Amino acid sequence: MPPPKKIDLLPEQLREWLREELTLRGFGDILDVTEALNFRLEEEGLELSIGKSAVGDFSKALKDQREAFAFADAMLSDLDIEAEGDLHRTLMQMIATSAIQMMRHVRDEDGHLDPKDLMSLGRMLKDLMSSAGIREKLLDSERERIRRDAIEEAQREAEERADATIETLRRDQPGLSVDTLTTMKRGFLGLKS
Repeated sequence: MPPPKKIDLLPEQLREWLREELTLRGFGDILDVTEALNFRLEEEGLELSIGKSAVGDFSKALKDQREAFAFADAMLSDLDIEAEGDLHRTLMQMIATSAIQMMRHVRDEDGHLDPKDLMSLGRMLKDLMSSAGIREKLLDSERERIRRDAIEEAQREAEERADATIETLRRDQPGLSVDTLTTMKRGFLGLKS
């Protein structure tokens, strides 16, 4: 098993500082960031020294991760599944990160993409899009059911009010026939009975 990277040996608060510092400097200025990091390590009494290549690799990984997240966000907005929830967003970010890492590996190693990896990535995207479509259909179906229930409830309430009003008219206006009252209910109020 290979030894851990020196960056991984950093305390969490220093690793977080390094992330923020690299981001603020646009993932560049590696020499100054490395010097500042080593000064902080010395200041905290840690016997650890980080080289500029380790900081550079860490910076590149952070930049690649940011690009992967930007790619995922672009895909989400292009595919209009932004409202699909955090799970789909996280999955898209994971897949985009995998794609970026795969491409970076190919670029760094001057190699080729393995067709199996490419097919697997495509299948993951297809499955995710399919589940997003199914979820959207379920949401549409649920919205339609809620809309129908609200309409039915409003009709029931209107019927009850109309029946109460007709009962009052029947008491107060004894000359009105049941047919006249039913016609009024249908014609004026737009109700079925």
